[in-house]
Amino acid sequence: IHIKQQGELLVFGFYFLYVFFWLCNLVKYRSFFLAYSAIPFEREAYQNEENWPYTLNRKKYSWIKYI
Repeated sequence: IHIKQQGELLVFGFYFLYVFFWLCNLVKYRSFFLAYSAIPFEREAYQNEENWPYTLNRKKYSWIKYI
């Protein structure tokens, strides 16, 4: 799922947003683990990690639903 997310955001955009979301969440939750768990990219990946067909049927920018 992260590969598809990176492709949508041209890798640099993915990592820029990843760090941005993590920093915002770190301020909000004051916990490294909670900040990581709340990143939309991670939420989408963890919620669908057992759902193999999801990667085939996933719509572009689906991570936005997890913001």
